[in-house]
Amino acid sequence: MPHPCQTCGACCARFRVAFHWSETTAFNPDGMPLALTQPLDAHRVSMRGTDCREPHCINLVGTVGGAVSCSQYARRPSPCRELGAAWEHGEPSPQCDRARAAYGLAALTPESWLPAAASQDP
Repeated sequence: MPHPCQTCGACCARFRVAFHWSETTAFNPDGMPLALTQPLDAHRVSMRGTDCREPHCINLVGTVGGAVSCSQYARRPSPCRELGAAWEHGEPSPQCDRARAAYGLAALTPESWLPAAASQDP
């Protein structure tokens, strides 16, 4: 069963991803490559492609609502790590719901995480 996020990607193409510059390779060699960010203010950067009217993270591979992945998943910054999919851990996620709705995708439900749900998908 693929993780629901691997068939969505809406959050990566809906929100600005802003984080402290210390999460980049400018401070930590294991951080987000600085070249994939742009300055936002004195202390923060944003992922390239997310600080605009129609955000789309430079690291999103694939098509929203189809097969997607993050080319920098292991290095993803704190906002990406902290934004959970709705009901993945038994709690709602209004951000996930808003992003999915913006792309015409149904909201995730607790049942989305049951193994039987994967076999019932069209």
